[in-house]
Amino acid sequence: MSSRRPLRVLCLAGFRQSERGFREKTGALRKALRGRAELVCLSGPHPVPDGAGPDSGPRPPEEQPKGWWFSEQEADVFSALEDPAVCRGLQEALGAVAQALNKLGPFDGLLGFSQGAALAALVCALGHVGDPRFPLPRFAILVSGFCPRGFGLKEPFQRGPLSLPSLHVFGDTDRVIPSQESMQLASRFSGAITLMHSGGHFIPAAAPQRQAYLSFLDQFAE
Repeated sequence: MSSRRPLRVLCLAGFRQSERGFREKTGALRKALRGRAELVCLSGPHPVPDGAGPDSGPRPPEEQPKGWWFSEQEADVFSALEDPAVCRGLQEALGAVAQALNKLGPFDGLLGFSQGAALAALVCALGHVGDPRFPLPRFAILVSGFCPRGFGLKEPFQRGPLSLPSLHVFGDTDRVIPSQESMQLASRFSGAITLMHSGGHFIPAAAPQRQAYLSFLDQFAE
């Protein structure tokens, strides 16, 4: 039996995901990586209305849908594919990640899904340009990711490709984040590894993806 230390990975949820829901969505991945990686899930700091009709009562905090930032000033909505007028709440999001890294770390790597993948990429880019809040992780796994859009978000990526091992996972039938968006994000990382699956907007963990995750993570085993 291997005695190597499991890698610790901070996982950033997507928009409109609760912490509990994100843990459930990553259940198959956690099972696939058992013994190799410990996944610590984090949702955004901002509550997102679920729009499900009459209020059915207060939710437990871990079940409240959250987001990392909003793309309109007056509405709690987010559009990944349009240049927003604002990125409302982004600084609080970055602060939440910095706090998690400081209080729950150390972490070996970052994993992000959808909006969380865009944020994870931004955190890596900020670390790359010397932001002391974000020491560069050893690796990043970005699922259904995209380049973050908005004022001030492109600059950290403009100092050349990020010299950070990265695995970019995306579905060829993803209707939320088209595959070309994830490919564009991958181009911002030198030596990026891409993994396309035949599904849509989710974190895949079937046998082919499991082997790809393990092969990628094995290079960081201690």
